[in-house]
Order: sequence, then C-alpha cells, then structure tokens
Amino acid sequence: MMMKASEVRAMSTEQLNEKLSGLKKDLFYLRMQHATNQLDNPQKIVETKRDIARVKTVLREQELKAAPEKQ
Repeated sequence: MMMKASEVRAMSTEQLNEKLSGLKKDLFYLRMQHATNQLDNPQKIVETKRDIARVKTVLREQELKAAPEKQ
C-alpha cells in the first residue's frame, strides 16, 4: 500500500530515516523476487520506489527548513 504525502509529512526526521532504510530493504527483496520470477505483482516495485521518493522529498524539505537562508 502506498503512503500518502500527508502521512509522511507527519513523521519526525528520525522516523523518516527509519522508514527510508526499511523501504530500501523492501525494494532490494522485491528486486530479488522479481529476478527469480517469484514476484506476483511487479507494481509493488514501482510503489516502493515512489514511497522512497516521497520520504526523501520530505527529508529534504525539513533539511531546507532547518537551515538558515544564505544570500
């Protein structure tokens, strides 16, 4: 199941980092299953990649918000 952006934004930075490592691990196992023809639904790979992108985007937003603006 794909995560919603609002769910991701509600998480703390620590939770996001944990979620990111978990999603990367999931993606690895999905790719392994796909390579050995054991994956029932290849769409799960796409969904996991999008979840990783969502988490990374929110982490970057938080990083930019925390850093003072440079000019």
